[in-house]
Amino acid sequence: MNDFPPTGRCPVRDVLSRLGDKWSMLVLIALHANGVMRFSEIHRSLGDISHRMLTVTLRTLEADGMVARTVYAEVPPRVEYRLTVRGESLLPHVFGLVEWARANMEGIFADRRKN
Repeated sequence: MNDFPPTGRCPVRDVLSRLGDKWSMLVLIALHANGVMRFSEIHRSLGDISHRMLTVTLRTLEADGMVARTVYAEVPPRVEYRLTVRGESLLPHVFGLVEWARANMEGIFADRRKN
């Protein structure tokens, strides 16, 4: 039997709470699909995320070593984001979940309608 100790000591709880929000996976997928991106490009690719929420999401992903942020000393300053090796290593698992969701979506929706 697996134990899931309280947050802070449980890697499953900790990682899922950080990556299970509304935007983190979408940001990671956008960076994977497009490579190096500027803030405005990420914002445009996601469409309905606020500037504030994108900033928070990028900071969290950067703090966890999933995304790297590079600031160029130019006028105006240029900031670019890219996936790190750790961020790239997560994506095969994300894509597996995406494929599972696509394969099971109709059945899940049918079961929800029954309840």
